[in-house]
Amino acid sequence: MSSPWSGGNKSTSGRRVWAQFGFGAPESKMLLVPVVTLCLFGLTMSYKIEPLPDSYAGLGEGPHWDVARQSLYYVDLEAGSLLRYDYAQNKVYKTKIEGETLAGFVLPVEGRPQEFAVGCGRRVVIVSWDGVSPSAKVVRTLFEVQPLMDKNRLNDAKVDPRGRFFGGTMRYIGDEFEFRHGELYRWEAGGQVSVIKGDVGISNGLAWDEKAKKFYYIDTTDYEVKSYDYDFETGVASNPKVIFNLRKNSPKDHLLPDGLTIDTEGNLYVATFNGATIYKVNPNTGKILLEIKFPTKQITSAAFGGPNLDILYVTTAAKFDQPAPAGTTYKVTGLNATGYPGVNLKV
Repeated sequence: MSSPWSGGNKSTSGRRVWAQFGFGAPESKMLLVPVVTLCLFGLTMSYKIEPLPDSYAGLGEGPHWDVARQSLYYVDLEAGSLLRYDYAQNKVYKTKIEGETLAGFVLPVEGRPQEFAVGCGRRVVIVSWDGVSPSAKVVRTLFEVQPLMDKNRLNDAKVDPRGRFFGGTMRYIGDEFEFRHGELYRWEAGGQVSVIKGDVGISNGLAWDEKAKKFYYIDTTDYEVKSYDYDFETGVASNPKVIFNLRKNSPKDHLLPDGLTIDTEGNLYVATFNGATIYKVNPNTGKILLEIKFPTKQITSAAFGGPNLDILYVTTAAKFDQPAPAGTTYKVTGLNATGYPGVNLKV
């Protein structure tokens, strides 16, 4: 279908890049990380990176801060597991979804404190979990995408500020990735799921800026962050524009843009798989404002949270036999920035 989202096909370096996602993740003990002090534009700035306790996920993804429960939800994607970090208790709870092997994202359902929308394969299902128990159950399916594409799965997803679902798929065959068989979707309560962008390689980071009336999106295989003009009343995006190209700004082999979040000043935080870094980027200029460094390579996503929304929570992966502390979930403090909480899904 014709769509303003279409953005052309990018050349890639082939399957050699995607083999870096690999398999195998040893359980590891968390390592402490020192304070980092930087001097930027004549100003001294310190940030501190600390591991969350017992937060390991072989492929951590989808961090979502829930204000009502003062908790960070995220997934261990290839384990079919959900995790909840309780801020007050400083404790992580983990559950396995019965009968499921994949959990691409977790989105709390508005008004139903024990229900979550989860990406299981190509289905978006409602999972019942009390946030503590070691097992959880699928209670119903909201919708399914690409029913004939049995080697595809849902990847990253988020909820826009009006409660709509946005998420996409990717081709997924064992330890290999095939390019541009994915799609990006929109769904809202009472409606049908809509394909809003085809020709997607690996659908990944999403973020919205109501002040600027923008939507930001990452297809990992493009190595770019794109901005779109966004109508918050209709959920329609238009006028795609590349605002950050990871390969041009950091031309390192195998460095891939993954998850994405935004602060209240409109700056983007781009996670880099294989890059050990989150880049803080000004979307108006495309310039890197800050590099947040981690002691593990595979940085998957980030979300602001905490009582004051000034803690950056960061998920990582332990793919391709990465050594400890790969798979740790971190908190970053001292960034002098605040963000937005996750939005719950209206169903």
